[in-house]
Amino acid sequence: MASPVSPFSLAPSLSSSSSSSSSSSCLQLHRRFFSPSLRTSASASSTSNSVPEVVVTRERGKNGKLIKALAKHGIGCLELPLIQHTQGPDSDKLSSVLCADSAFDWIVITSPEAGSVFLEAWKAAGTPKVKVGVVGAGTASIFEEVMQSSERSLDVAFTPSKANGKVLASELPKNGNKRCTVLYPASAKASNEIEQGLSNRGFEVVRLNTYTTVSIYSLNYDICYNYLHLLRKYFSET
Repeated sequence: MASPVSPFSLAPSLSSSSSSSSSSSCLQLHRRFFSPSLRTSASASSTSNSVPEVVVTRERGKNGKLIKALAKHGIGCLELPLIQHTQGPDSDKLSSVLCADSAFDWIVITSPEAGSVFLEAWKAAGTPKVKVGVVGAGTASIFEEVMQSSERSLDVAFTPSKANGKVLASELPKNGNKRCTVLYPASAKASNEIEQGLSNRGFEVVRLNTYTTVSIYSLNYDICYNYLHLLRKYFSET
């Protein structure tokens, strides 16, 4: 999850790029900050007269829980997505792998986005019977609706004692010395900690990089530093 940031702490994290694409991106950023819909969204999460204090930067539509949690403490938020999820190199393989005759003992899911991508492929494959291990409650919530269905061909059967990949890899149940297979649909940017940990315990792991995370904006540092100066002035006068 991307951490909430002050609007004035964004500049150090920006990387240089070509000035032509940066100018266009900065203009888009300017329009989004000053668009009526965005400002309304920000004020709705706090008091009517307060200025947003925190910029939340996850993909659009996935900041709601954080915005509500901060609002309970009187902290106003402005939603400015800086990332988006796109298809990974193995995204087209997932449904065909699930359609194959050889069933996996476990499907390991380590993020809500990985869960959403998996569910789409699972449905496309005809909802085969699968046993899922998730990294934590947030990821498990992606499967709540499916778990409530009458068929129950998807079973979330394992959550580790601590919500991290290392613990999941060390605690995932294994049937003695029998061959145990794991399908691990993951982000292309995820480390190999889970697959390595499971392999060290004797699991046979098939990893598919089904999605990745990319930046929405390509911003020139100098252009955006000047823009943030204008943004500071806007906040001070609001």
